[in-house]
Amino acid sequence: MSNRSRILRLSRYKNAALRLKSLNFLKVFSDNLADATGVTASQVRKDFSIFEISGNRRGGYQIDELLTQLNKVLGKDKLQKFIIVGVGNLGRALINYQGFVKSEIKIVAGFDTDPAKFNRKAEALILPMDELPGFVKTNEIELAILAVPEFAAQECYDKLKSAGIKGILNFAPIRLKSDDKVVIHNLNLETEFENLIYFVNTKTEPTD
Repeated sequence: MSNRSRILRLSRYKNAALRLKSLNFLKVFSDNLADATGVTASQVRKDFSIFEISGNRRGGYQIDELLTQLNKVLGKDKLQKFIIVGVGNLGRALINYQGFVKSEIKIVAGFDTDPAKFNRKAEALILPMDELPGFVKTNEIELAILAVPEFAAQECYDKLKSAGIKGILNFAPIRLKSDDKVVIHNLNLETEFENLIYFVNTKTEPTD
């Protein structure tokens, strides 16, 4: 079982716990989380054990404490600052998305090669690519989103890596390979659409 699958399940457990908290639950059990996320109670307990999330089978989990522990594992216990490379339609939509605020995620700047897009007065600055290394160093940025065309992806990746970026969410339609210094999560929207269409047409369930 991959760590990615476990992390995805932790996110689902967190969202389920938030929903239960909104219903005035003070305590939650593995059975509650299992029912809400479509896994078994034993899987919930196993995942929590791996990440040393405390609680017990009989006594359950205090929701506030559970959320604190989950947020710590998921890096949501402090503000996570991102930059974005490529301020086209997708990049601009991500910059303007307000839902990141509640998740302690903030896109602090965008970078592009088109001077017409530069904006030094916006809340999230839009800057030229040659200012990226200095901005990353000055603001201690470790995370980036890549939203550029395929032909530009490798060059932009190289610039992000040399600037000191440690993690990249890649929306470019090319699979970038990671090394020991940079963690890459490749997200190809066309592939995701194709997968969804396939599972709908075949009436089968995707597996984790």
